[in-house]
Amino acid sequence: MGTGRLYAAVAAGGFRRYATYRTATAAGVFTNTVFGLVLAYTYLALWDERPHLGGYDQAQALTFVWVSQGLLMTVAVFGGGFEDELAERIRTGDIAIDLYRPADLQLWWLASDLGRALFHLLGRGVLPLVFGALVFPLALPARPLAWAAFVVAAALAVVVSFAIRFLVALSAFWLLDGAGASQLAGLTAVFCSGMMLPLNVFPGALGEAVRVLPWSALLQAPVDVLLGTAAPLPTYAFQAAWAVALLALGRLLQSVATRRVVVQGG
Repeated sequence: MGTGRLYAAVAAGGFRRYATYRTATAAGVFTNTVFGLVLAYTYLALWDERPHLGGYDQAQALTFVWVSQGLLMTVAVFGGGFEDELAERIRTGDIAIDLYRPADLQLWWLASDLGRALFHLLGRGVLPLVFGALVFPLALPARPLAWAAFVVAAALAVVVSFAIRFLVALSAFWLLDGAGASQLAGLTAVFCSGMMLPLNVFPGALGEAVRVLPWSALLQAPVDVLLGTAAPLPTYAFQAAWAVALLALGRLLQSVATRRVVVQGG
């Protein structure tokens, strides 16, 4: 099997793996929809007081809510994807088996995560957005090119998210238990991705800082591309720069860590 076909098969396997959890997917759609309603009514109250808060009108703010809800699991803002499994394999020493595979460790997990992301985009992303569009006046674009631009930004967001979570998983080589690092990364992502509030709303130096951090590439960047409040090409360049930098750092840490595989627990 060629290298491209191998990683395509790994991605397909990642998709099928998550597609088997139908009850969990239905529960997740319900959770995203309920949380979207809570945020939507909160945003309505905020934007009634400040009609152009963060540079958005009310319809754009509501669109931000429902598109970001559709992307939450796709870009794994809370984590809980491959990184927990990889950290556990590092802890138990099973990572030694992975290193003997005729495949690159980083690319293997990236392919698997892309399959997971595609499933969540279709399985958990579409229905909350459709519900939001039926209940609230959203500022969704009518042009297919705008949606195509959004898909590219969402794909880059997944790669940036993977790169961050890969680093978190690799920390288990030194920490021996990646739970703390994973929780810290999840909390940072919630605050810095735009999940709770658009990053444009954050004031002064804080707003400027969070907008240049890699987590802003997860939700803020793709939603702004869809809304037309950010030009696609500069946004892609920002996301790609973080993706390349973080993937390169992950490869460096992988190289260092795999020279000293630590086996814990016998």
